Amino acid sequence: MGILEKIKDIEEEMARTQKNKATEYHLGLLKAKLARYRAELLEPTSKSGGGGSGFDVQKSGDARVALIGFPSVGKSTLLGKVTHTASEAAAYEFTTLTAIPGVIEYSGARIQMLDLPGIVEGASQGRGRGRQVVAVAKTADLIIIMLDATKSQEQRRLLEIELDAVGIRLNKQKPDVVVKRRTTGGVTVNTTVKLTRTDEKTIRTILAGYKMHNCDIMIREDISTDEFIDVLIGTRKYTPCLYVYNKIDSISLEQVDKLAREPHSVVISCEMGLNLDYLIERIWEDLRLVKVYTKKRGQHPDLSDPICLRKGSTIEDVCHGIHRSLVEKYRYGLVWGKSSKFAPHAQKVGLTHQVQDEDVVSIFTK
Repeated sequence: MGILEKIKDIEEEMARTQKNKATEYHLGLLKAKLARYRAELLEPTSKSGGGGSGFDVQKSGDARVALIGFPSVGKSTLLGKVTHTASEAAAYEFTTLTAIPGVIEYSGARIQMLDLPGIVEGASQGRGRGRQVVAVAKTADLIIIMLDATKSQEQRRLLEIELDAVGIRLNKQKPDVVVKRRTTGGVTVNTTVKLTRTDEKTIRTILAGYKMHNCDIMIREDISTDEFIDVLIGTRKYTPCLYVYNKIDSISLEQVDKLAREPHSVVISCEMGLNLDYLIERIWEDLRLVKVYTKKRGQHPDLSDPICLRKGSTIEDVCHGIHRSLVEKYRYGLVWGKSSKFAPHAQKVGLTHQVQDEDVVSIFTK
C-alpha cells in the first residue's frame, strides 16, 4: 500500500471516529501516524528517480513574500502593479507556470515578491505543481493568500488546509515546549500549566510512536495534540500571513466592509489600483523589519542606505549586515535613537544590544 493510500485510510478512520474523552487517545495515535506519512510524502527518504523540474528562485533583498492562491485571482496583476515586473496575465487559468520574482522598494528596504503558480485542491499530495509551490512558500518570510472577493470563503479554507498539510502554520507562534533527548532514564513530562486539550497518556503514546523512549519534556503552555506533534517533527514553519481580497470593485460596499474587518485581511482591486499603498504598508508591518542607519566618526549618518533587519536584531546582526569580518574586530558601538537609554544622546553598547527602528549606529573596531 502506497503512502497516499495510507493517508487516505487514516483520514477516513479519523472522520468515522467520534470525538470524545474516550477516543482522544486513539485519535492522538492516528494524528501522529498521519503527520509521519505526510512528512514522508513531502520529503521522501529515497533518492531514486529523476530530480524533476523545480522552480526555486534565489533569495534576495531584505525579506521574501510569496503570493499563493487559486488560478486567476490576480496574483500576476498584483506583482506587475507593485513591483513593475512583467508576469504574464490572461483571462484563462494557469497562465503562470513558474515562479516569477519582483522587488518592492519601500522605506529603503528591498522586499522580494514571488508570484507562484496557482494551487489546485490536493496540492499537498502532489497534484498540479503543488509540492514545488509549497516548497518555495516555506522559504518565505510572509505569505500572501490571494483571494477573489466575488467567490465564497471556501477558497480560503481550502488553501489553509493545503498549507497546513505541508507543515506551514499561518499566523501562529511556535508552541512553548522543550524536548531533550537522553540515552537512558525513560520519559519525564513536566508541565507549568494545566493541559485541557491533550493529556500525558496521549503525549507518552505519541513519543512511543516516534520511538522516543528516553527524553525530558517541558510544556509551558496549554497545547493541543497536533501542536505537540508539530514540536516533535521539528520541520514546521510558523509564518505570518495576509489574506488579500482582490476584485472589490465587483462587490457591494457592505461586503467590502465585512471583509476588511476580518483579522489579517486587506481588500484591494488590482485592475483599478485601489488600496495597493495600504497593502505595501501592511506587508512592511507584518514582516517586522527595522531600519538601522550607520554613521562614520565625525560625519552625519547615511540616511540614504539603511540596513534592514528583523525585529529583535542586535548590534552583532548590524555588523554582519555591514561586513562579515566586523564582529572579530569589534571594540564597541555607539547608538542613538529609541534603543539608547540616554536618548537623544548616544549609549555605548556591546554586540548583544538590541536595536530598534531608525536607530543610528557607529561601530568602533580594534
